[in-house]
Amino acid sequence: MKLELRGITKKFGDFVANDKIDLTVEPGTVHALLGENGAGKSTLMNVLFGLYDADGGEILVDDKVVNFVGPGDAMRAGIGMVHQHFMLVHPFTVAENVMLGHEQLAPNRLLDIEAARRRVIEISDRFGFDVDPDAVVEDLSVGAQQRVEIIKALSRDANVLILDEPTAVLTPQETDELLGIIGQLRDTGTSVVLITHKLREVQAVADAITVIRLGKVVGTALPTASQSELATLMVGRDVSMSVEKPAAKPGDVMLKVTGLSAVDEVGVTTLDDVSFELRTGEILAIAGVQGNGQTELAEAILGAVKTSSGSVTLDGEELIGRSIKSALSAGIGFVPEDRTEDGMVATFTIENNLVLDLIDQKPFSSHGNIDVDAIVSNAKEKIAEFDVRTTSSKATAGSLSGGNQQKVVLARELSRELKLLIASQPTRGLDVGSIEFVHSRIVAERDKGVAVLIVSSELDEVTALADRIAVMYHGKIVGIVPPNTDRKTLGLMMAGAHQEEVA
Repeated sequence: MKLELRGITKKFGDFVANDKIDLTVEPGTVHALLGENGAGKSTLMNVLFGLYDADGGEILVDDKVVNFVGPGDAMRAGIGMVHQHFMLVHPFTVAENVMLGHEQLAPNRLLDIEAARRRVIEISDRFGFDVDPDAVVEDLSVGAQQRVEIIKALSRDANVLILDEPTAVLTPQETDELLGIIGQLRDTGTSVVLITHKLREVQAVADAITVIRLGKVVGTALPTASQSELATLMVGRDVSMSVEKPAAKPGDVMLKVTGLSAVDEVGVTTLDDVSFELRTGEILAIAGVQGNGQTELAEAILGAVKTSSGSVTLDGEELIGRSIKSALSAGIGFVPEDRTEDGMVATFTIENNLVLDLIDQKPFSSHGNIDVDAIVSNAKEKIAEFDVRTTSSKATAGSLSGGNQQKVVLARELSRELKLLIASQPTRGLDVGSIEFVHSRIVAERDKGVAVLIVSSELDEVTALADRIAVMYHGKIVGIVPPNTDRKTLGLMMAGAHQEEVA
């Protein structure tokens, strides 16, 4: 089946998410839609799948114009989509999820669950998915749940399968398995549209590459293109694809975490007896599939998550029981996972966001009086130093791009003397150029003698930045390894294998 998009435009108010985009997906090919988060890739595919109405342009299937008023129309035309956040009912079995919305009745007028089971087995055997039709979805790994989503689409005779950032929550082994599945789908005649920002995966499976930047197609490429060439297309300028950093010179222990445990509001253990040490002048990266306690660990050190037991000391001083403000005053810089929710106030100006936790300190205030000139001067200095792209320091933080928002957060957190820098998902949603800048600043802090703790679900980022890597699984640290540890070993640890089991 040939799929063609011509001049697709989609607006949200005054914001143009897709600007006259042309795209052709040939039968039996893998077409990568490459671009940074926010470039408009998912919006374009949501238009194709009937979730959004286009404001302009047309969709053609086998050279005939079609009009999808909902996902049902798209599926009937042979288009399937696996969303970044899976659309599964967790208490249902695999077979029940596959038949949901496309129920068939048996001769006895009851739901024909046996037909759904047979369909799951047939597709699973054809592609080697190893999925049990009677398994309850909530008991499956993330990778297996994704295979269920693919089975759902194929069971409805999808000739074109859209995969939206499909490796975002997978271990390296699951990622490799998925890339193999994509190759099998292509070989059996199914076209795949792969939405991603990961260059390695594009090079591994794509037959054609379309690059989108700021809602527009800025170029096409072959998979033989280098990562640097693809990155240049994505960003619009030359960028370094490696992190330049000298060897670490670790000093004394700055952060010591001992037996740290935490339970969430519904009684689930999020941190389970976590212990490690972090020295001055080194970067310790916490790796793992998202949702295994990394976020809770970072927030527990700051005091944002209540712990049930354990100790956290910074330069010999206990942090447990202290307020967040007290922890920050003790010398912690904190770049949160969700910058828009926890790192800034979107409706405040850039000037005010740069002094959010410093407003009660000199030179920004004295004896209860705020020094506006000092705040303005600080903003001009930090905007220049961190290359924040804005028309005015009085613009709201919410008006900035994701990369520039992150620069504002980073500029604020690095504007005082630090003992410990915690950066959680520091480059999520950033373009390649902003990633290059953020990485360089993190390394510069390390080289100043700051202890740096990084939490990242991007394995390439972890191995590039880290001096040591701690891998978490189900709230535990399963091992601490050097940054040159191979991806296979790291992947096994991210799936729960202990360090001594894979050594």
